Amino acid sequence: MMIVVVENAPPRLRGRLAVWLLEVRAGVYLGDYGRRTREHIWDEVQGTIGEGNAVIAWTAPTDAGFAFETCGEQRREPVDFDGFRLVAFRPKASGTSH
Repeated sequence: MMIVVVENAPPRLRGRLAVWLLEVRAGVYLGDYGRRTREHIWDEVQGTIGEGNAVIAWTAPTDAGFAFETCGEQRREPVDFDGFRLVAFRPKASGTSH
Protein backbone atom coordinates (compact mmCIF):
# COMPACT_ATOMS: atom_id res chain seq x y z
CA MET A 1 0.00 0.00 0.00
CA MET A 2 1.16 3.52 -0.68
CA ILE A 3 -0.21 7.01 -0.29
CA VAL A 4 0.79 10.22 -2.08
CA VAL A 5 -0.34 13.60 -0.78
CA VAL A 6 0.23 16.73 -2.86
CA GLU A 7 -0.35 20.42 -2.12
CA ASN A 8 -0.37 23.17 -4.72
CA ALA A 9 0.35 20.61 -7.45
CA PRO A 10 -0.04 21.47 -11.13
CA PRO A 11 -3.20 20.08 -12.76
CA ARG A 12 -1.08 17.95 -15.12
CA LEU A 13 0.50 16.12 -12.17
CA ARG A 14 -2.85 15.62 -10.43
CA GLY A 15 -4.22 14.13 -13.65
CA ARG A 16 -1.26 11.75 -13.97
CA LEU A 17 -1.63 10.62 -10.36
CA ALA A 18 -5.35 9.97 -10.92
CA VAL A 19 -4.43 7.59 -13.76
CA TRP A 20 -2.29 5.42 -11.45
CA LEU A 21 -3.94 5.93 -8.07
CA LEU A 22 -7.36 6.46 -6.50
CA GLU A 23 -7.94 10.06 -5.35
CA VAL A 24 -9.85 9.61 -2.07
CA ARG A 25 -9.73 13.32 -1.14
CA ALA A 26 -8.43 16.37 -2.95
CA GLY A 27 -4.69 15.79 -3.31
CA VAL A 28 -4.68 12.42 -1.49
CA TYR A 29 -3.96 9.36 -3.67
CA LEU A 30 -3.92 5.67 -2.69
CA GLY A 31 -2.65 2.59 -4.47
CA ASP A 32 -0.95 -0.77 -4.08
CA TYR A 33 2.09 -1.18 -6.33
CA GLY A 34 5.52 -2.73 -6.13
CA ARG A 35 8.79 -0.89 -5.63
CA ARG A 36 9.53 -0.19 -9.31
CA THR A 37 6.12 1.32 -10.03
CA ARG A 38 6.20 3.31 -6.78
CA GLU A 39 9.61 4.72 -7.71
CA HIS A 40 8.36 5.58 -11.21
CA ILE A 41 5.35 7.44 -9.75
CA TRP A 42 7.57 9.29 -7.26
CA ASP A 43 10.01 10.28 -10.02
CA GLU A 44 7.05 11.75 -11.92
CA VAL A 45 5.92 13.67 -8.82
CA GLN A 46 9.40 15.05 -8.15
CA GLY A 47 9.85 16.07 -11.78
CA THR A 48 6.56 17.93 -12.10
CA ILE A 49 5.67 19.23 -8.60
CA GLY A 50 6.80 22.76 -9.50
CA GLU A 51 6.04 25.20 -6.66
CA GLY A 52 4.04 22.60 -4.74
CA ASN A 53 5.08 19.91 -2.31
CA ALA A 54 4.40 16.23 -1.81
CA VAL A 55 4.90 13.29 0.49
CA ILE A 56 4.80 9.59 -0.32
CA ALA A 57 4.46 6.84 2.30
CA TRP A 58 4.45 3.09 1.73
CA THR A 59 4.40 -0.16 3.64
CA ALA A 60 7.98 -1.18 4.47
CA PRO A 61 9.75 -3.65 6.75
CA THR A 62 10.78 -1.00 9.29
CA ASP A 63 10.05 -0.71 13.01
CA ALA A 64 7.23 1.71 12.17
CA GLY A 65 5.88 -0.52 9.38
CA PHE A 66 6.21 2.19 6.74
CA ALA A 67 8.71 4.50 5.05
CA PHE A 68 8.24 7.95 3.52
CA GLU A 69 9.87 10.66 1.42
CA THR A 70 9.03 14.31 0.77
CA CYS A 71 9.75 16.83 -1.96
CA GLY A 72 9.09 20.51 -2.55
CA GLU A 73 9.15 23.47 -0.20
CA GLN A 74 7.45 22.73 3.11
CA ARG A 75 7.97 23.18 6.84
CA ARG A 76 8.05 19.45 7.57
CA GLU A 77 11.20 17.52 6.79
CA PRO A 78 12.15 13.92 7.52
CA VAL A 79 15.02 13.39 9.95
CA ASP A 80 16.77 10.22 11.07
CA PHE A 81 16.77 9.68 14.83
CA ASP A 82 18.82 6.59 15.70
CA GLY A 83 17.53 4.76 12.62
CA PHE A 84 13.93 5.83 13.15
CA ARG A 85 12.42 8.36 10.70
CA LEU A 86 10.68 11.28 12.37
CA VAL A 87 9.34 14.60 11.11
CA ALA A 88 10.92 17.89 12.16
CA PHE A 89 9.23 21.26 11.74
CA ARG A 90 11.30 24.12 10.45
CA PRO A 91 10.46 27.52 11.96
CA LYS A 92 8.09 29.71 10.00
CA ALA A 93 9.82 32.16 7.68
CA SER A 94 9.76 35.53 9.37
CA GLY A 95 8.06 38.25 7.37
CA THR A 96 9.77 41.52 6.67
CA SER A 97 8.77 44.25 9.04
CA HIS A 98 8.80 47.94 8.27
